[in-house]
Order: sequence, then structure tokens, then C-alpha cells
Amino acid sequence: MLVGRAQAPAGYYSSAEGLSGQALKEALHEIIDGHTTHSYGDLWNAFWSTDNKGNGVVWDMYSDIPGGTPPYTFSMGVDQCGSDGCNNTEGTCYNREHSWPQSWFNKQSTPRTDLHHIFPTDCQVNHDRGDHPYGEVRSGTTFQNGSKLGTCKTPGYTGTVFEPIDAYKGDFARAYFYMSVRYYGEDAGWKTTDMTDKSEIKPWAMAMLLRWNKLDPVSQKEIDRNNVIYNDYQDNRNPFIDHPEYADMIWDPSWSVDEVALPVAAEWMVVYDLSGRKLIQSNVSNEQDATMKLKNELKRGCYLLMLLDGNRVVVRRKLLVN
Repeated sequence: MLVGRAQAPAGYYSSAEGLSGQALKEALHEIIDGHTTHSYGDLWNAFWSTDNKGNGVVWDMYSDIPGGTPPYTFSMGVDQCGSDGCNNTEGTCYNREHSWPQSWFNKQSTPRTDLHHIFPTDCQVNHDRGDHPYGEVRSGTTFQNGSKLGTCKTPGYTGTVFEPIDAYKGDFARAYFYMSVRYYGEDAGWKTTDMTDKSEIKPWAMAMLLRWNKLDPVSQKEIDRNNVIYNDYQDNRNPFIDHPEYADMIWDPSWSVDEVALPVAAEWMVVYDLSGRKLIQSNVSNEQDATMKLKNELKRGCYLLMLLDGNRVVVRRKLLVN
């Protein structure tokens, strides 16, 4: 099954085609670097189009329950507040949550106003999360929508972490991938934390975020948000919403496809690049022939593979060639 993706302009990622690892990371950085910046106060207005459920209700990932009834909701503008307006109670007001905490980048102005990692969230939950890393909680406090704060059970770290609900783990993972690439080489003055080394994500956290990226695939919410930020505010995109597979291609050393499992009935193999350009159309009689053709004709990178029985598509999937 193909996962839905945002609509990047034609050619937006052309300089990244066929790349992986560090080369892909550097190419993506050049594509999304130098975005249009706005003031800190502009974030409030931006939320009206980036995080509005469509009826003036704030899309707060720290209180929302997808498919269910949230414990409370906030009205855009009416219920916004600063960090001192929480009154030690959930559901009082919302403010601006920097998923990559401000203290980690010393409140530098560009990341401080970068909408790709800033979301409107419940003030009290935001306050309690503080600058704790994201992680998976063994035991601790559970907030009203199921988010948690407590001792980490994720291998590699045992400190205090904040865990969003499963439905939004991918959103935060892809925000972190964006931050690591957008500010690659531009992180002078950033801190080393329990989760990060300046703009680099530490191995224990990266392994977890890569899992979250698969656990919670890209949603229509993310697609719409990415498009609004690109078109109306920053002129740059989050590549990991457009192409969630880029995360594995950069940070997962094990990614590859050396074999192609062909159904017995498959007669044809068609391979496209990620822009939809057809690269290979070939009759294939066995798995060995298919694998050899892919290795001989494709550079290392990510492609889309279709296997057909006559005119009927029997397999459609992402193909990673190592």
C-alpha cells in the first residue's frame, strides 16, 4: 500500500534523487535552507491556518483524541495565553510548544519561529513537558488524552521523558528529522542534551523516532500543514512529510532491498522514480533476473515498484536499492 504524501512542486527534490545517507542529508539541507522567517508574535496568526480543525478549534496534539472526544478544546485566539497562564490545570489555555525545546538551541531567532516544529498545545502539558526529551514512558503521570510524563523505558535512556499518544508520534518524529536536517551545519551555540548533540539526534532517540515514523504514517493533517507553511509562510517544506522514506535512507544503516519477491503470476516489472518518471519496464520470468536488472540499471536510492500480471497490478510498493 502506498502511503499518501504531500504535494511538493515538480522538481523540488530533483537534486536529492538517487542519493542516500550523508549525501541525501546534505542535499535536503540545501533545498530547505534559508527559509522565510517571521516574528514570534506571527505564530499566533499562523496557527489559524496551520492548526485549525476547520471550525476555529485548535488542533492540539497534547489534548486531541483522534476518532474520539477530546477532554477539552480551545478556541483560536480566545484561549491563547503565555507560559504563566496555566494555573496548574489542564484545559485552561493553549500556547506555543517548541517540540525541539528552545533551550536546546539557546532561543536563536530562526529556529524559535520555525513553524515546522512549533505547535499550539495545552499550556499546562507544555509546561510539564518542559525541555524533557520525547520517549516512551515506563511509569509516571498520564495526561487527559493519554500523553505521559515519566521514567523512560526506551533502550538507551532512563531519564524523564514525555510520550505523546501513538496517533501523533510520527508527527513529532518527522518534525525532529526536519530540524536535524534544516539546521545541519548551522547549530553553533546549540546545546548537547540527553536526546541531541546540537542538531544531531542521539542514537537511542533516532532508533525510536524511526520506529515512530513507521508506527504513525503521514496524515492528511500533516500534508495540509506542510503545504500551508510552504505556500503561505516559510517557502520551505518538511521533506519527511513529502517523503517519509528519506528518514530510513539517511539514518537507518540497514536499509536496502537486495531481493525482489515476485509473485508467480507476475509478468511485468515497472519501476518509477519518486517524481513519477518511468525508468524500467521489463518482462521478467524469475526473481533472479529481476534482481539483476534492478542492480544493473538503478543507482542507489528510493523508487516505486509495480509488478503486473497482464494489465492487473499485483504488487505496488516502495523499493530501496542499496
